[in-house]
Amino acid sequence: MHLPTAAELIGAWERGAAQHRVDLGLTLLSAADPEKTFDQLQSLTIAERDRLLLALHARLFGPALACYAECPQCQARLEFTVKVQELIGGAVTTKKAPAYELDWEDWHLRFRAPDSEDLAALTGCEELALARRVLLERCVLEVTRGDQPVSAIELPAEAVDVISSALAESESQADISLALECVSCAHRWPLVFDIVSFLWAEISVVAKRRLAEVHTLAWAYGWREADILAMSPARRQFYLDRVANG
Repeated sequence: MHLPTAAELIGAWERGAAQHRVDLGLTLLSAADPEKTFDQLQSLTIAERDRLLLALHARLFGPALACYAECPQCQARLEFTVKVQELIGGAVTTKKAPAYELDWEDWHLRFRAPDSEDLAALTGCEELALARRVLLERCVLEVTRGDQPVSAIELPAEAVDVISSALAESESQADISLALECVSCAHRWPLVFDIVSFLWAEISVVAKRRLAEVHTLAWAYGWREADILAMSPARRQFYLDRVANG
């Protein structure tokens, strides 16, 4: 994984500002792996994508995530840290998972994990039932009952639950939930962790800070943005200090 430069992070932030959340995650990944095409990144399963985004966070900001949440019962603010490695759970891989197969009662099910292209196909679905049908049609590859082929949309709810449980176990990074307990009222609740939004927020802060530094130094010295961003952090801070101190 390539460590993005300041210019590359700012470029990703600029492109991602107007993007849907699904494409945003891929834009962040492209900054760390510029040799991969959009189609290659889009074909990663959601679990694979999120493992890579967690690894990118570790490269950029360190091995821990500084998080906060508000208690839904007493509104107390809870601050905590989570180690990236605890969420990744194992080695990062970019190999797309094969199709899964399992037998349930007299049904044989063959399916795959959803990827970003599948999520993009759901953006126009305003009803949950329609989104479920679209996802089933895309991700369920083969269904047979006995020797008879069956359409994916004809699957009973119990069979869909079996598929969901199998994917939840094998693609756990696609649905990270943190168990929290309020220090004020002892209320406990699960919090869904979204690495795309989390990483985007941190990169946005960095991008805006770097652009503010560019503004200051370009105004003071007339230097080009590319030259300022290419400076080492220590050299850039030296000039910023000189400007601040007159």
